[in-house]
Amino acid sequence: MKIGIIGGSGLDDSKLLKNYEEKEVETPYGKPSSKIVCGKLAGIEVCILARHGKNHEIPPSQINYRANIYALKSLGCEKIIATSAVGSLKEEIKPGDLVFPDQFIDFTKHRKLTFHDSPGEVKHTEMAEPFSSNLRKILIRNAKELGFAKHDKATIVVIEGPRFSTKAESFMFRNFADIIGMTAVPECSLARELGIEYATVAMSTDYDCWKENESPVTFEMVMQRMKENSEKVKKLIIGILPEIVNEDEDFIKSRIISIKNFPKTGVIFRDVTSLIQDAEGLKRVINIFEKRYEEKEIDLIAGIESRGFIVASALALRLGKGVVLIRKPGKLPRETLKEEYSLEYGTDAVEIHKDAISPGQKVLLVDDLLATGGTAGATQNLIRKLGGEIISTGFIIELPDLGGRRKLSGEVFSIVEFKGE
Repeated sequence: MKIGIIGGSGLDDSKLLKNYEEKEVETPYGKPSSKIVCGKLAGIEVCILARHGKNHEIPPSQINYRANIYALKSLGCEKIIATSAVGSLKEEIKPGDLVFPDQFIDFTKHRKLTFHDSPGEVKHTEMAEPFSSNLRKILIRNAKELGFAKHDKATIVVIEGPRFSTKAESFMFRNFADIIGMTAVPECSLARELGIEYATVAMSTDYDCWKENESPVTFEMVMQRMKENSEKVKKLIIGILPEIVNEDEDFIKSRIISIKNFPKTGVIFRDVTSLIQDAEGLKRVINIFEKRYEEKEIDLIAGIESRGFIVASALALRLGKGVVLIRKPGKLPRETLKEEYSLEYGTDAVEIHKDAISPGQKVLLVDDLLATGGTAGATQNLIRKLGGEIISTGFIIELPDLGGRRKLSGEVFSIVEFKGE
């Protein structure tokens, strides 16, 4: 997994990164704000973009937000951590405090706000919770452990800039927002449109211009306070990167119930039903599969009876593909093709409709669990006998000690592993 980092956090330092590389990226929306610095930070692949350009030369109203987000997506970034300076609209949010906004109010006026503005199919993106709750939880927990002054939630009002607010505007914004900035929109909403999780580490640098006995905000003030506190933000981001990468897998694994001595003594049964009945768990599973396979050329998604049907159907809806059902003998009504496979004691079989796959069609095969690989291997044989090309075989769970992967051909992917079975 790659993590995108936006802002002037100082992390794009060749001394900090391994495998340092600057990439010039072209997008359908033009060039991003800067070359994107790629490499490994704390062992995690990152892509770092300077929002305002390398020399802070691009004002917030002129940033090519669509190119920036699209470029990070094209490089494979699945999550984005953004850093930014904000003004405080509340007494308790002091300069130097970190803020993790959970809502925004858009007061921008002239920006390209969506990827979906071309004539054709109208798309409306859900935006009730615009910032990733998962990323925010990790940021908040780690900021607390580091002892940083922080605010776990806030509404940020985003203005066009580059000018700062008048006093009248600042007092007005205090009625419905906690902090004020110039860049979270449309960054946040564009990331949501492309299915990228996004969270902001906002650093309070000033009290805007509403507070008596405080100097009104200036650009020099913002830059100086950001510089003073950059090490704090840098330490926070470096510390959370490994946790961000593993967070989805850890969450999914925690939702799978392990049942001893089922279906027979000595076996530990990994029950995926407890995972898929959890809405967040199912969502994360399908998100991972979607991100892995959305760029691959696929015609059909085949699911193996019975839990594989759930994964195949949900993923097919996301990717806009049809579903092929692989069933035990006697369950399919039309003419079928059968493939037998060996069990520890005896044999079993799977069947597919003879007209389910046409020669040359590209098929993604999915199931809930890879154990010994007998069922999945037999299913691969069925698909090939019908002339299908297997693009990949994906599982939620793999028990690697049972050696099932060795019975399969081609690319094999699993989200989580349970070792020592």
